[in-house]
Amino acid sequence: MQHRHLLPNEIDLLLDGEVGFGVAPLKAHVESCAECGAKLADARLVVDALERLPHFAPTARFTNTVLAQVQVVEPWHVALLDTARRAVPQSRPMRVVMGATALSLATAMSASAVYLAFRADVALHLFNLLADRARTTLVSGAGTLINDAFGHAALDALRSGGLASVAAGGLVLLASIGGATFGLRTLASASRRARE
Repeated sequence: MQHRHLLPNEIDLLLDGEVGFGVAPLKAHVESCAECGAKLADARLVVDALERLPHFAPTARFTNTVLAQVQVVEPWHVALLDTARRAVPQSRPMRVVMGATALSLATAMSASAVYLAFRADVALHLFNLLADRARTTLVSGAGTLINDAFGHAALDALRSGGLASVAAGGLVLLASIGGATFGLRTLASASRRARE
């Protein structure tokens, strides 16, 4: 039979004081092998030193302190349901008032939608009117902004160029903003790396 030394788990069995048919050969080996006996003695010293260490119990606030630092991810549907529950009043009379108000608003909106559905020409005229007003306001506001920022010559150039010059100017503006953002991020990350 080939001679071998005890494995760490076999030394652990002897340290734990296990009993059984496999422990007797291990004990016999330790008595005959000086190296394994020394390993067992060293392991006993460590176990005894660990047993003599004082046992610490966490404070009463330990759990709260740790859990305050844990980030809990709440699913969106649970957050939505909790928000809806907080929006509903607790008292029954207030719930009745809230329900009646919601029902009257829903009825008014439904009646308006049905009216507009049957009177599509009125809805279309109203939509076109609002769209023209919004476009006029937007164009005059943009013209005032361009005139104030770049001068009257830039506004005249924009008017003569039409939609193509507006699109080109928008692309140049977007490219400038993107370049500035990229440059600032690069500077910030280089500064952060230099501090580390």
